[in-house]
Amino acid sequence: MLKKVFLVTSLFLVAALGSAQAAEDKFLQLSVFEPVQMVPKEESIGGLRLNLFYTRNVNMTGLSYSVFGVNRTTGDVKGVELGLGNWTDGSFYGWQPGLLSRTGKRFVGWQGGIAAVTEGDFTGLQSGLVAYTEGFFHGWQAGWVNYTAGRFVGLQSGLVNVSKGEFSGVALGVANYADGSVKGFQGGVVNYAAEMHGFQLGLFNVSKSLDGLQIGFGNYNGSKEPFEFLPIVNWKF
Repeated sequence: MLKKVFLVTSLFLVAALGSAQAAEDKFLQLSVFEPVQMVPKEESIGGLRLNLFYTRNVNMTGLSYSVFGVNRTTGDVKGVELGLGNWTDGSFYGWQPGLLSRTGKRFVGWQGGIAAVTEGDFTGLQSGLVAYTEGFFHGWQAGWVNYTAGRFVGLQSGLVNVSKGEFSGVALGVANYADGSVKGFQGGVVNYAAEMHGFQLGLFNVSKSLDGLQIGFGNYNGSKEPFEFLPIVNWKF
């Protein structure tokens, strides 16, 4: 049933996106490995791209599928990329699942893989063993290990959650680490926030500056107001 739904959805995307392709885009790309491919790497595809090991084009609109290898796009992608590796230098709009999925600029949609990497801003769902975003993240990050370098707004769930910028939302994991300001909730075995504006729930809760509530076996508030350390519950309002 799921295979049928996926097939119908993919064909619909190919038809819809392919019909809107630019006049100079080629509808079909067939490739063994670049440069052994039907359409040269300097051109764009609007429709269907199939490759055995490796293919490369400028822009891709529609469905790109690699049997054993990598889908490579030096520009932007709008649609679906399926392969062991998906490598997009520009922006991506759609669904990008693979063992390694990487987007160089903005990502909007769902990115998944053993490693899902976006070097620009991200909007949507990012999932995998490792989910990594360097820019502003808005949505849900659901990897075993989650890492965001920029501002985060949304839900972060995994074994280890790391946020280096401002965090607004909910972090659920065994260990939650926020190097910046947190506005929201951290729930885990160990929670750390440089600045906590909200609620920490865990065995051990640490904050350099607390404006809210900590509940756990040990609770540390670096600002020391009104208490530096308390078992069970600590607070500052």
